Amino acid sequence: MMNWYNKQTMENDVVISTRIRLARNLCDYPFASKLDPTSAREIIEKVASALTPHNFTMIDMAGVSALEAQSYVEKHVISTDFAKKSTPHALLTSEELSVATMVCEEDHIRIQCLLPGFQLDRAFENACKVDDLLDGALNIAYDEKLGYLTHCPTNLGTGIRASVMVFLPALTMTNQIASLSAQLSKIGLTIRGMYGEGSASRGAIYQISNQITLGITEEDTIKKLKEIISKIIHDEKRLCQNIYKSSEDSLTDKILRSVGTLRYARLISSEEFFSLYSDIRLGILLGIIKDISYTTLDNLLYEAMPASLILKFGDNIGKDATNELVRDRMRATYLKSIFAQK
Repeated sequence: MMNWYNKQTMENDVVISTRIRLARNLCDYPFASKLDPTSAREIIEKVASALTPHNFTMIDMAGVSALEAQSYVEKHVISTDFAKKSTPHALLTSEELSVATMVCEEDHIRIQCLLPGFQLDRAFENACKVDDLLDGALNIAYDEKLGYLTHCPTNLGTGIRASVMVFLPALTMTNQIASLSAQLSKIGLTIRGMYGEGSASRGAIYQISNQITLGITEEDTIKKLKEIISKIIHDEKRLCQNIYKSSEDSLTDKILRSVGTLRYARLISSEEFFSLYSDIRLGILLGIIKDISYTTLDNLLYEAMPASLILKFGDNIGKDATNELVRDRMRATYLKSIFAQK
């Protein structure tokens, strides 16, 4: 499976990853919520026929365990709703393009390109390559006035969701997220938790994305998001430096204690991991921590999560892998192996 966090960019201090998602549907079929199994399988076959000749790998989700599906959610490859579907659905992935296409999710087709760092233009370009392949092979539902027809009216028009995952410890510590949310809402953007709509923030990680898809072009959507994210990066880094100047000793102590916990703790829960992640990422940003990279740290956003941990180490502990205490010990042992001082 694709490793989303394998590169670094200049904006990595604040931006963790970038995602472009395009929602598409086929003519002559009801929306996915009304599809019968036969029609769903027909759509899967049509999409697979269009993409597999171009080095896409198809995964029939009927053959994927609940644990494996949840690990895909942790990696942001699929949505939670897609993981839980019982009707026919499939995933087609391209390592080359960093694209994962969900078939028969809320819409017939959800094209997703996820890249590390602040790469909206490249992510859009990759997603469009897949969109062009499908548009050339399939009868995509499109209206001259309304644009792409989608299950949810909020996606009508371009069908695009452009989102950037950001790390905002300073804005979080100074209780400015609510104010930021209100400002973003006024210009057609929204801020959510790290797993999107309905999710809470963990470790000062948020997703910022567009809300408006009708009456605006894809290019204008991306341009607006780039401008706003650039301003947020500037404001967050300035605020981080101000906080550090006013409380250097206490902040440095907190950050270094978190490093010690990663290196020596016997038990670490998921929630504690996100707190440690936030402290250590802030330490890297401020230059306090120099021997841990963003890449190593950000990989753990899925590697240290429950399903991914069990899949990686479950064979070693058998049926106890689902026990929370055992899993917390497993997580601590894994983190210790990565961050132990050489």
